[in-house]
Amino acid sequence: MMTARRADEFPDMSGVRGELRADEPMAGHTSWRAGGRAEWYFVPADADDLGVFLSRLPASMPVLFIGLGSNLLVRDGGVRGVVVATHKALSAMRLDADGLLYVEAGVASAQVARFAARHDLVGGEFLAGIPGCMGGALAMNAGAFGGETWRVVYSADLVDRTGTRRTLPAAAFETGYRHVVLPGDAWFVAARLRLAAGDGAAGKREIAELLRRRADSQPVQSANAGSVFTNPPGDHAARLIEYCGLKGFAIGDAQVSEKHANFIINRGSARASDIEKLVAAVRLRVRSDTGVDLKPEVRFAGEHDE
Repeated sequence: MMTARRADEFPDMSGVRGELRADEPMAGHTSWRAGGRAEWYFVPADADDLGVFLSRLPASMPVLFIGLGSNLLVRDGGVRGVVVATHKALSAMRLDADGLLYVEAGVASAQVARFAARHDLVGGEFLAGIPGCMGGALAMNAGAFGGETWRVVYSADLVDRTGTRRTLPAAAFETGYRHVVLPGDAWFVAARLRLAAGDGAAGKREIAELLRRRADSQPVQSANAGSVFTNPPGDHAARLIEYCGLKGFAIGDAQVSEKHANFIINRGSARASDIEKLVAAVRLRVRSDTGVDLKPEVRFAGEHDE
């Protein structure tokens, strides 16, 4: 178990304008509403402030970036090091003169889709179905309804532990299905998206239809982290889980959704350990019954409770 901290114990905050908290409960910052505490939790004032903060960190201090906390399970023992929260911090979004859409990492993906439609840009409607921020969408090549993030990325901005920021073209990144290769100790802070000029009103209608389909097929009213497993080649994780009779299967208050089998919901008081055990149990059962080893799409962070 981690020792509780006080904010005045942090190594060096000189020149930093953002908010630093010590011993921060993470359940309120993740969409599963479960998990332990962060040793340190930092909300930058803006992208420049983030660079200053990172440059002050000891080289040995772990760093975890989060947006809306979807696609993430923080274990009950908490997270050592510092959690950097980008949502509402890295929030700039604008349409540049060259027609590219500039978006910082903390902007919700659904907000990007709506902004694009308002500016008569099309091709980004699928972003409305991604339950997270652009930083996470970039980091995992998130997708929904047949679209994928990196298909519309023109370039991306990274920041490293020294606080140095650089811009790289999309071609500089190795990307695939729910897969992006990042240089070590660097994180996405912004991207420029290339979308086509088109009928914004039609885009708004498509967004509304995608959100309706999402509400009809996914447990959006329950605490969840989005899809738990990636789809294996030529198949769907949800189909395999349902085939194994696991819809509704529960450990504690963690339950395989009865609405969509590739979602695990927190019915109210699930611990992170319940969720992780359920992920493992589903994976084991599917592998045993079908021979398919499902790969988790969600990330696991932190330490198990002692």
